[in-house]
Amino acid sequence: MKDFIAYLAAILAIVSVIPYLIDIIKKRTKPNIVSWSTWTLLTMIATIATFSAGEYRAALLLLGSTTSTLLVVLLGLKYGIAKLALFDVFCWLAALGGIILWQAFDSPTIAIIITVATDCLGVLPTIRHAWSSPKEETWQTFVVGAVAALLTFLSLETFNINNVLYPGYLVFANSIIAITVVIRRRQKGIPLSRRSIHETLHN
Repeated sequence: MKDFIAYLAAILAIVSVIPYLIDIIKKRTKPNIVSWSTWTLLTMIATIATFSAGEYRAALLLLGSTTSTLLVVLLGLKYGIAKLALFDVFCWLAALGGIILWQAFDSPTIAIIITVATDCLGVLPTIRHAWSSPKEETWQTFVVGAVAALLTFLSLETFNINNVLYPGYLVFANSIIAITVVIRRRQKGIPLSRRSIHETLHN
């Protein structure tokens, strides 16, 4: 049963990005493929490190997250933009540092901690954007992402930093973004449904 929940969490992590993918195809948003490639790199390293630590149920969630960001990158090659930012370079260096320290100390925990810390910094601009431009963020994606991470906790039999840190971060980050979007839309009188919001975008 717990394995089923872990696989379900991974599937939900992939499903959560579908609304965003639809918006890309319909040219309602243009992802920065450099930034999304950076997030893919971070979650991929965390996935490998978590599998290496023997925490495959938590790793399945991260594998789903990596798949979802990779799908955005692939669509972004056709519909997105490529804009390199200093922060992306910082993330690459941090990811490289995590790998080096992981190998030097033979500790996947180090790589997991570094990728979570880096990803945590990377989510701050998204939270700011959700506050200033809630119409341009899809809150449903973040709700499903948070649910997927919560399911991962239900699948665990024991708890340690290797299997709790990244899922816990995903619950927190996704919840904060979703709550911010919903609150700001209500404050500004912006509808919550995706259909209604896209009608207002074209008016």
